[in-house]
Parts: sequence; C-alpha cells; structure tokens
Amino acid sequence: MVDLTNSETSERIALQGQSAEIVRPAASRSDIGTIIIHWTTAIATFVCIATGLRIAADALNAPISSFLSPILPQGEVWTVHFIAGLFLFFGSTAYVFYIRRSGLARRSALKRTVVLTMPVSDRLKWAAVNVILHWALYALIAVMTVTGILLYLGFGGLVVRIHTIAAFTVIAYIVLHIISHYNYGGLDQILRLFRPAKLVKNSAVKRMPLIVAVAAGAAVAGVFAFADWSTRDLLVVGKIADAPTLDGRMDDPLWASAPSVTVRTHQGESLGGSGTSTVEIRAAYDNENVYFLFRWEDPTRSIWRMPLIKKDDGWHVLQDVGAHSDVNTFYEDKFAVAFARNWNYGGSDSTHLGRKPLAGKPGTAHGRGLHYTTDGSYIDMWQWKSTRGGLQGMLDDMAFGPPVEPTDAHKSGTSRYKAGYRSDPGTPAYKSNYKTRSPAYGGTGYDGPVDVPRLPKNLAATQAAMGPFELDPEYSLSEGARWWLTEEDSIPYSPEADARIPVGTVIPGLLITGRYEGDRADVTGGARWADGYWTLETKRKLKSDSKFDVSFGPGEPTYMWVNVFDHTQIRHTRHQRPVRLDFQ
Repeated sequence: MVDLTNSETSERIALQGQSAEIVRPAASRSDIGTIIIHWTTAIATFVCIATGLRIAADALNAPISSFLSPILPQGEVWTVHFIAGLFLFFGSTAYVFYIRRSGLARRSALKRTVVLTMPVSDRLKWAAVNVILHWALYALIAVMTVTGILLYLGFGGLVVRIHTIAAFTVIAYIVLHIISHYNYGGLDQILRLFRPAKLVKNSAVKRMPLIVAVAAGAAVAGVFAFADWSTRDLLVVGKIADAPTLDGRMDDPLWASAPSVTVRTHQGESLGGSGTSTVEIRAAYDNENVYFLFRWEDPTRSIWRMPLIKKDDGWHVLQDVGAHSDVNTFYEDKFAVAFARNWNYGGSDSTHLGRKPLAGKPGTAHGRGLHYTTDGSYIDMWQWKSTRGGLQGMLDDMAFGPPVEPTDAHKSGTSRYKAGYRSDPGTPAYKSNYKTRSPAYGGTGYDGPVDVPRLPKNLAATQAAMGPFELDPEYSLSEGARWWLTEEDSIPYSPEADARIPVGTVIPGLLITGRYEGDRADVTGGARWADGYWTLETKRKLKSDSKFDVSFGPGEPTYMWVNVFDHTQIRHTRHQRPVRLDFQ
C-alpha cells in the first residue's frame, strides 16, 4: 500500500592489522507507524477480498469466484466481511493522517512520476510506478467503499458488477504492488515491512503522528458504525380495533393509516434481469393477532412448480437443476420473512456459505451453504409459496435452528441435508406429483422419465384451469390460473389413462392434499398479483408457546428480514439490514 524509500546506514568493520574500513548497507527498515498501519490495512483488505469472493461465489453465474471456491472461507462470513470493512476504513484513514503528520508525504507525491519521462535508472522509475499504484489503490478503495455501502443499503444491478470488478482489480494491484517493490529494492525492500525502526524526527514531523492517526481512523470507523445503527429501518406497529380482510389488496382503511417501511433487496435470480426487488411493509395488531402487509416487485406471475410434460418415453419434469434443489426456470414465486431477537449480520447469524460449512455434516449439492444457528436458538421464518398453499390462504410456518443430525440418506446424498432449516411440527398441504427414478437403480433422476402418481380426471378442465401459457420461464401466468391438482380432480395413474393423453401435454407437477396442520399452520394470509407487484396480507397469533416461533408485542425486541423469490427454488434476494419492529 505504501511506497517505501530505501534508507542506507553504514557499519564499520575494522580489519585486523589494517586501517581501512568497509562500508556495507544495513538491512532496510520501516518506521513502526508505517508497519502497524500497513499490516492492519493489508490484513483487512485480504479478509474483505476472501469473504467477498465467498459471497460472490454464491451467485448463479460467477465463474472466477466459483473456481476459487474450494480455497475460500466457509461459514457465517457476513459478520467477518463487514467488520473487515470497518478496519479497512480505519486503516485507509489512519494512513492518510499518518503520512501527513510524520513528514512522509513525499512518498506518494505525484511529481515523482515525472522521472518516467527522463533517462534515469530503473530504480527511480520503479519508485515512480509505486507512486502511481499508491494512488490507484486509493481510487479502488474509494470505489469499493461507495459500492459496498450501496450494496449494504440494498442497491444491486450495476452496483454489484462495479464492486466485483473493483475487488478483482485489488487482487491484481496486490500482485503488481509486490512486483514493483521487488524491482525497486529487491527482497530487502519487501522484508523492511517486518523490520521496525523509530520514526526519524525532522522539522516536518508533527506531534504524536501515530496516536493522532489511530484516533482519526477509529473515529471514521466509529462514524460508519454509528450511521449504520442509527439509520436502520424502524416499523411502528400500531394497535387496531378491526382486523383487515386477508385478500391481497391494499384497500383496507387500516393500511392507509399504518406507517410503512420500504426496503431494497438485491442479488436474487430473475426479476426482469435486475435481481432486485423493493419491498413495502406495513403492520398492525389487535388483542389476539398481528397482521402484516408485504408488497414487492415481481414482473411476472409465476405459479407453476416443476410441471410435467409428456414425451415419447414418458413424463418429464420441466426443470434445470432439480437434482441440486436449485431450480430457476419453471418454479413458483415465493416470499420469506424471518423474525429474530437480535440484529446480527447474516440474518441473525443463520446464513453459512460454502459447499460444506458445517464440519462433520454433509455438504450441499448446490454448493451455496446452509441455514442454522450455533447458539441453540430458533429464528421464526414464514414462507409464502404461491402454488403450495399460498393462493389457498396458507403460509408455511418454518424456522432456522440448531443443525439436525444427518440420516443415512443425507450421508449418501440421496436426500437433501438442510441442517437447521426446517418446517414447524405438523403436516404439509402438498406433495409432488412425480417420483424420480434413482440413478442407483438404473434411473436418470430429474433428467429422465419420472413416475406420475396421479393424472387429471378431466384433461380439458385441467388445461382450462391452467390458463394460457408458453413454455418460457419468464411468461406471466394469468390471474385465476391454477397449476396444481387435487385428489378430487385427479385419478390414480394407469397405463390406460396415460395412453389417452397425447405427447406434448403439460400438466401440473403438484398435488394439494389438504391444508397445513399443527404448528406449521399458524400463519394464514391472502395474496394477489397485479401490475408487476405481489401483495400479501398475513395473520398470526401474537403469542406462541412454540420454541420455533417468536412472540410479538410491546417490549419484545424483534428484528425482521425479507426475501423475494422470482420463480426460483433457493436464489432469493438479499436483505442485509434488518427492520426493527416497534409495537405501540
């Protein structure tokens, strides 16, 4: 990061029986202030880059980060990434103050680059190159700071690309930085950063340069931390007398007067190619229940979930990577909201990235990571699944908790290990209308024919209920379309019934078997899509005795995160800064 000049001292060696002396240059050294700030900044930069690449590797299309994934850190890297960012703010600020007060500003004076146009030694030219690299690093840090803050605030799209390019450029800078210093002074120039010396005092040195620099750096880092904490969203939840109608519309009078919070979420899949969605949130409560209204951007109404198409060799699932539980084509729209008692990064310390972030437990086929807690606590998570009960007034009450012990199926890879991600106790309202044929028994999994338990009782009626469609994941399905079967409108599979269905026919891949039951059925709601927005209204009891749930009410510290899924199984948008709920 710094351009170091090569000072020389001499030592006298008296030769026995001679009066001559030999002058040798001593090992080069750097002042202790430079060494402390340099290594603080260097370590912070390295940690930022390593954890940032791990976060970047989570994207669907990140070839370089994915290639580096085996050597990148795993686990809850969000906290480490943000704290390293604060140390980077500290080090960058401290260095500016230090070189000003220690009389070392000449190190990076731009006028030194003029030697590049002059017939001087290579050593002086490399010194000039170091000056250029010095200012290039400051420009990169400025870009990464601005884009990093914007990402933290929820801006995605172009901001993500600029931040990523700047991060890779910093890696290139580090290589060039080492090469240029080596060419300037050899290995001795590199090793001087491990050899501390006192700062040489002269008229340009001001009082306490290191102490002032450290204080300035700490102040800047503190300002960033305070600004983050003091500007987080606060959702005021007022008490009401009359409950809203849960129909997915905002025309209920209480929503017009309820305070709202708008959060930006980003880096999801699809969403018109931007990967971003803005979510508007309102809430209210009465003596028994808490009500939420969520409204989020989604350009398409996607309510199919891995439908089935008949081909010459049988029925096939329409999907891209179903075997890895990472479908991003023909899938339903979803929405998730999580509640926790603390605001910690990484969704209250529940998001652990990497192919195998949990030692001694199975990894993930998709390589993205696992949700679980490490302190024995549970994070309440509701998931609205448009096809799997969402449009029938149901939400799936779920949780993140301590990781469960893997079964033999998990260990063998025949079943997906989810660690601490689980549904609350109870029964689901759905099941898949297909069974894959395991490769272990001669089948081809999701990539070949599947067994279909039930077929439409009346194919024409089922197709009418599905509405018009094209086999395009970005196609927006019509309001009122229904992409699921029930036992009433389906029959058990038989070769005779199958023979009456022509090749090329598409049918739903999901069976609605009833309603959620048990703790899993605690949350109800109504949803509607119109003009590029989903609107969801939800209801749940204020108090819950379940260890998987969070109770709501005045005096209870509660933080909330939201995530948008646009026809994707797991690649939802990100929401870093939680919303704090204030029940009044």
